[in-house]
Formats: sequence, C-alpha cells, structure tokens
Amino acid sequence: MQPSRASIATGRYPHNNGAASELHRPLPPHIPWFPQILKDAGYYTALSGKSHIGGEPVKKGGNYFKAFDEIDNGRLNNPNPESGAGNWVTALKRRPKDKPFFLWLASYDAHRGWDGNWRKEFGEKISPEEVKLPPALVDTPETRKDFAAYCNEIRRLDYYVGEVIRELKAQNVFDNTVIIFLADNGRPFPRAKTRLINDGMRTPLLICGPKVKQGAVSQSLISSIDIAPTILELAGLQKPKSFQGVSFAPILSNPKAEVRECVFSEHNWHDYKAYGRSVRKGNYLYLINEFPQTPWTGPGDSVSSPSHQELRKAKLSGAKLSKLQSDVFLCPRPREELYDTSNGDNLQIENLASNPDYAAALNDMRKILKEWMDATLDCVPENPTKDSFDRETGKRLLEKNQYSDDYAGKKRRAEYLLCPQ
Repeated sequence: MQPSRASIATGRYPHNNGAASELHRPLPPHIPWFPQILKDAGYYTALSGKSHIGGEPVKKGGNYFKAFDEIDNGRLNNPNPESGAGNWVTALKRRPKDKPFFLWLASYDAHRGWDGNWRKEFGEKISPEEVKLPPALVDTPETRKDFAAYCNEIRRLDYYVGEVIRELKAQNVFDNTVIIFLADNGRPFPRAKTRLINDGMRTPLLICGPKVKQGAVSQSLISSIDIAPTILELAGLQKPKSFQGVSFAPILSNPKAEVRECVFSEHNWHDYKAYGRSVRKGNYLYLINEFPQTPWTGPGDSVSSPSHQELRKAKLSGAKLSKLQSDVFLCPRPREELYDTSNGDNLQIENLASNPDYAAALNDMRKILKEWMDATLDCVPENPTKDSFDRETGKRLLEKNQYSDDYAGKKRRAEYLLCPQ
C-alpha cells in the first residue's frame, strides 16, 4: 500500500512522511528518495509496474521523474496488463550496459480485484478445493474461490520474477545483482492488511546476491524503512541524514546478526479513520489504538470482499464464530493489546494487557513505544480524516472522502524531523 511504499522510498516512518502517512496522499518535496540518490551517483534507475508511491501522479516534473530515468506503469505494450509485470524484462533489456542499475519492479499482483487472466506458462491454476484457508476466515465455497484467486495472482507474479532472473542470467549479471523481493502489506483479507499483528505486518522478504548467505533464514528484526539504507550501503553510498532506518547488510552474510532491538509499525487512515501504533521486542508485541470505539476491519476492498462478507453473513445468521473470526467485528476494542509469542500465540489471540503476570512487560513496552513516539514527533490528529467506505459492506459512502488537513504528526511538524525546513 502507498504509505509503506513511501516509507521504503524515503527510509522514514509514515508519520514522518507528512500527509503520505495516509493512503493516496503526496510525499513532501523536501524528503529525499533513495532511487534519486542512486541516480545522482551514476546509476540507471527505472520503475516498471505499479507506481503507487507518495500519491503523486507519474508525470514529468514530479519526484518520480527526478528519481527514475524511465517509468512505465506496466499497462502499456504488455501481454498481461493486469499483472503490471509484463514489461519487467523489457525494462531490464533497455538498461544502459555501461552503468550500474537499480530497477523498482512492482506488480499489481496480488491486489483486489482479481482479474483471472491466465496463460499456460503460469502453470496450473490453484483450485478452491485445495487452498488452506487462514483461521480468521469461514470455510465456504465463496471464501475458497476468493482465496484461490489471490493465490493464483501470487503464482502469476512468481512466473514474472522467474522471467527477470532468467534475463539477468542471459545478460551475465545475475551473480553480481542483489535481488530484494518483498510484499509491502499483508494479504487483503480480514484480520490481515492494515492490522498491526503478524498477519498485517510480518510480510515476505527474500534476498539473493553476492555476499548473501543463500538458503539461510534469519529471525532478526528489521523494518521496511531499513531497505533504503541497506541498498545505499551495498552501493557504497552514504545515507542522508533524513533516513531513520538502519542498514541490515550485516544480516545478509550472517543471519544471526542483529541490527535492531525493536521494530515499530503504524496504521493511519486507509479508507477508514485510524491511528494505531505497535512495537515488537523479543517475544512481545504491544499495540495501542486511539480510536477503539470502531472495529478494526481492514481496508475497504477487504470489507467488500466475499471473504469478509461471508464472515458477516455467518455472524448475522447467529453462527458460532471463533475468537479469530469474530475479531474484525469487535467493538469497542481494547485501547491496549499485549501478546507473548513465546507461548505459541503467533496469531495474537490472547490479549495479556490486563493480566497481572505481565504487568512488568506491559510497562516496559509502554515506555519503549512512548519514547519512540516522542522522539519521532508523533501525535494523534485532533481532526482525523473520516471514513470513506461503509464499515459493514465496504461500499463507498455517498460523499467521497475529503482529506483532513490534520494527520499524524502534523501538529508537531514530524515531516521536518532530520530534514531541512
């Protein structure tokens, strides 16, 4: 989603990116992007596919134009325009062969709505009968069909990643190229995307390249804002003062290395009014929700999805839902949540915030989160952007959303932290 893409580009927390902390809103022009730093250092830079960074249209004169030598949105001259990945190999072929290169290759897969376009080279389609549903969903034919379509878009994406690797090998540069494959948000299903629990924040990250220990799995904590400083370090370039992330380059050669004790996440307006913050340290995950009077449903496209509506139908029919399945309807919600993954609670089911046995851990995590919020000039908007979609059906409200001029960190001028004013 756009706020996380903006954070990847700038190496900054969403609320330190100004209005871009909210969906579809622009990044302030004074904040540097790492692709522009690479370009200024002599790299050829290109973006192919979904260009949802900072809310700015792809046009000459904007930050996109400054950061990338070439841009295409993946829709033109593409045998499968819905994926957004059909021009990736073309972008790779068009690079100047006498310059180092950086390519931002972004797909529309997997993103609602599912288009279903399929070619035999993608392989066999996954059937609704064979999918393994997340436990937060109800098992119905409609849910299975919905989840299978999502899985097939991932399979289609996998094909295009393979095409890029084959082209790198054909150009004899694969062994000297670092590939970072990641998702910028959780899956667009109930109790996932926009949530500050594992299913919303712990996204795939795979890396290969020179000096990367292949086949290794690291349990070390990193944040998406760490990608920018890592790439610049691998390129032998200095990171600007504006970056808040840290390089995780040491982990690439030593998976047991640690560059962070804590990671922080946040949720601001994304179709619905929101302000959530979380910190993870060791086995603990602690989060706060400043608008607990409304359910934490997920984005509008998830709420309108067959999977969410099947959950809603089951709830309205009086069916007995599990704690996980009923969680997206919980209202009011607790303002504080604390989870301990050491006892196997990897899905964050048991909120321990009121458990006296965890009082010391709760106080420790409260302190860590407050210190981070103060240090990064975070604050709750007093006049937050309102809901754009109905929380029950996911249908757009009659009045299209009008963004509030107040957003996270605005009152404390958080977008100027570590940046020129």
